[in-house]
Amino acid sequence: MERIMFDDVTILAVDDDRMNLEMLEVMLSDQDCTVLKANNGQQAILTLTEEEHIDVILLDLEMPVMDGYETLKRIKQSFSWREIPVIMVTSEKTEVTKTLALGANDFIAKPYNPEELRLRVMNHVRSKKLADFAKDMNSILEAEVVKKTVALQKALDLSREAEYEISLRLGRAAEFRDQETGMHTLRISELSKRLAQLAGISEEECEVLRVASPLHDVGKIGIPDKILLKQGKLDPAEFDIMKMHTTIGGKILSDAERFPVIDAGSIIARQHHEKWDGTGYPLGLGGENIHRYARIVSVVDVFDALCSERPYKNAFPLDKTMEIMREGRSVFFDPTLLDLFSKNIDDFVRIREELKDTRQEELFTIGSMDTYT
Repeated sequence: MERIMFDDVTILAVDDDRMNLEMLEVMLSDQDCTVLKANNGQQAILTLTEEEHIDVILLDLEMPVMDGYETLKRIKQSFSWREIPVIMVTSEKTEVTKTLALGANDFIAKPYNPEELRLRVMNHVRSKKLADFAKDMNSILEAEVVKKTVALQKALDLSREAEYEISLRLGRAAEFRDQETGMHTLRISELSKRLAQLAGISEEECEVLRVASPLHDVGKIGIPDKILLKQGKLDPAEFDIMKMHTTIGGKILSDAERFPVIDAGSIIARQHHEKWDGTGYPLGLGGENIHRYARIVSVVDVFDALCSERPYKNAFPLDKTMEIMREGRSVFFDPTLLDLFSKNIDDFVRIREELKDTRQEELFTIGSMDTYT
């Protein structure tokens, strides 16, 4: 008979008859396998507990202490052992159906046919080795998937951080030409996200808004210095040019449907000076025709501007700021958003305090501002 060779094969033989165990060991000796022996089911369970790797179990039915039925039941109920093939050894063919119902993988009748015994055992060893190999490969692949997933997540997180950083710096580039501070950009980011959360917007969209909102005034890059930095009130012609920063910003960030943040930034840049009553610019949109991102940024941008000190004005106290903003309810601002903002004003005051301007930034600010009035 051709020998079926495998590396590191361990077989557990369970029988209360010592002679039977010796015969099984002799019959399997030419297969270069290790045969572990147990005299009853209890010893078999103990061996399974102590041994890390067993390929096949040869299990007798009639044994003292714990018989083959109970032993088979315990093996097949165990998460650790249930995949080990169990070959029942019996002289009663009437017991075959019962043992198969309990989960036995095969049976062999006494007295043994040595060649049949070896073939049955080694066929199950082959199946067990292939199953173990597949399981090991799955574990390796799963580990690789986890590693790749972690790496991809890190890359995605870095990409998002870079996207936010670019958004902040582009926003600051526009503000550098105006009088705003870098902290204003950060404040608009966090204030917008908080108002979006209060409005019940999904966390994913809140994050998009947080990253995109610093781009609201990016169009000021295209406004001439003589207008952008003018001290005092703009005349009508100058104000018409100043209003173009919304259109310029929208164009700078346009055609970016594949990039949610830039696409949102384009909407915000173009629409954040639209008014609820339809008298804003550049498109004269009104009500819910104004994208909710722009409506949110409009509220927090005006709030931050009124609360901030600028070369041409002192900071308004909170009560005065809120009085001015309430006057703009349903005129400048979405009334629902403004009401949410007012009811949760402590949240927005806290954010401003956490991101307040440093003295160095205050001294560095230049120019003037296109206010909402």
